[in-house]
Amino acid sequence: MYRRADLSRTMKLVLALFLTAASTGVFAREFRAADTQAESYPTVQALHYMGSLITERTAGRHHIKVFHSRQLGEEKETLEQTRAGAIDLNRTNVALIGNTVPAMNVLAMPFLFRSIEHLQKVLDGPIGNEILNSFEPYGFVGLAFYDSGARSIYNSVRPIRTLADIKGLRLRVQQSQLMSDMVRALGAEPVELPYGQVITGLATRLIDGAENNWPSFVTTDHYKFAGYYTLTEHTMSPEVLVMSKKAWESLSADDRKLFRDAALQSNLFMRAKWKDLEQRSRQQAEAAGVTIVTDFDRKPFDNAMAGIYAKAQRDPAAAKLIERIRKVE
Repeated sequence: MYRRADLSRTMKLVLALFLTAASTGVFAREFRAADTQAESYPTVQALHYMGSLITERTAGRHHIKVFHSRQLGEEKETLEQTRAGAIDLNRTNVALIGNTVPAMNVLAMPFLFRSIEHLQKVLDGPIGNEILNSFEPYGFVGLAFYDSGARSIYNSVRPIRTLADIKGLRLRVQQSQLMSDMVRALGAEPVELPYGQVITGLATRLIDGAENNWPSFVTTDHYKFAGYYTLTEHTMSPEVLVMSKKAWESLSADDRKLFRDAALQSNLFMRAKWKDLEQRSRQQAEAAGVTIVTDFDRKPFDNAMAGIYAKAQRDPAAAKLIERIRKVE
């Protein structure tokens, strides 16, 4: 039998080992990641890729389990769970998280980015890093941006070539005040619906159309119900990968660096996948007979955003960020 002194020494040793493990982050852990897209979608594949890097570089100590296809809920729900620490990692669109993190609303501003190349220069540079670093006061840690292409307007009623054509259409938007304001400024009626409910809305004529990128338009079968796609390319807001601040604080300094590096590498992986899917999605829509409108008058659409920019620029921080983004060459 242990003497009391031996038992005390043993307990102290166990406690010391426990504290050492906690400080060095050697505990094995499975991290839950949420994405509303299907398993084949580039963002989901990027999360799997990031998970493989984490597993390899921690020698199996950490794993990422990816829950795709809204298995953990719609984006609004999963963001709330991530903030609370019930979900560890979350891929979401900037328009939705902009309801919580103010800087993200700027990235979702309509007609802000001149091209995808302009967007990537902003995200890959100092401005992108500053925005990612602004998440922590809101319960998240920004890890990386993912591409989301350009969002355009599609509907089942008529081709849109002028502002008069869009007037009165009921268009689905993300659960975002900014996106509702944008559609209203164009003369249409915004209908806020979760992503997973859009297909039902189109099929039942609850809505006339929506706005999204090529892959989302095709992979969700929206193109089967909305035969007119106008290349407004009104927003190029990216996706963003965030981590629960609670999960982040459980990591050692070395593991935090590892997660950041793996997230950034998953971004490059995702871009290549995205470009390929975007091309294939447009070809599939064309083959199905979707009318693609490129000859529309873009200037009035841009001019209609004046009120939205005036409102946003009342915030000095937003005004400065908009100006800095526009100056990036």
